[in-house]
Amino acid sequence: MNNPKNIIETPDEGEMILIDKPLTWTSFDVVNKLKYGCKFKKIGHAGTLDPLATGLLILCTGKMTKQIDSYQAQEKEYTGTLFLGKTTPSIDLETEFDQEYPVDHITESDLHTVAKQLTGTLQQLPPIYSAIRMNGERLYKKARRGETVEVKPREVTVSQFEVDASDFPMVNFRIICTKGTYVRSLVRDFGQLLQSGAYLSSLRRTRIGNFHIDNAHQLTDFIQKRRTEWNLNEDI
Repeated sequence: MNNPKNIIETPDEGEMILIDKPLTWTSFDVVNKLKYGCKFKKIGHAGTLDPLATGLLILCTGKMTKQIDSYQAQEKEYTGTLFLGKTTPSIDLETEFDQEYPVDHITESDLHTVAKQLTGTLQQLPPIYSAIRMNGERLYKKARRGETVEVKPREVTVSQFEVDASDFPMVNFRIICTKGTYVRSLVRDFGQLLQSGAYLSSLRRTRIGNFHIDNAHQLTDFIQKRRTEWNLNEDI
């Protein structure tokens, strides 16, 4: 496989860029930083990452933006950590803990059994704290206002769900899944199937299709390199 760093066209033709999204940044933050830092006239991203997730973000500029849907449709791989015994409304650390649950009854065998139950084609209920639009507004905005929102399930496929319980009740995992899969929903369901609760403490997207995080640029490094190449000397 060719190094994706070398998949670069002329500015007029556009390019595909791999960025390692920083923690707490939204995907739109990364788009804006690149747009104004590198003076791209047209840029978009393929597949949103939550602010508290890091990892691979594919961005396309110019004429390459026509390829966004094809990149977005590709298989995704994630690694991360979930904690059993507590929950939050957002299923991650964006919101405060709201409930505690027992974990003493959970065995290592139970963890692998439930991971297997959550492998295959699933009808998954997306989290209320998500970027899904309803009536023109992101669901997370409604959730933050305390509004009751009815979310419809969607079909997703999880081809691999591996768990490591060596630091229980912390559980490290690796997941391979299709477009539209919410890892936070898998974490929520994982806790519920264990007659407990769970929240996501860290998440990193490591692969989209054949593109791997090892080939991604750090955001600041990419901008500085491109500004030097294109002689963009004014302040960002």
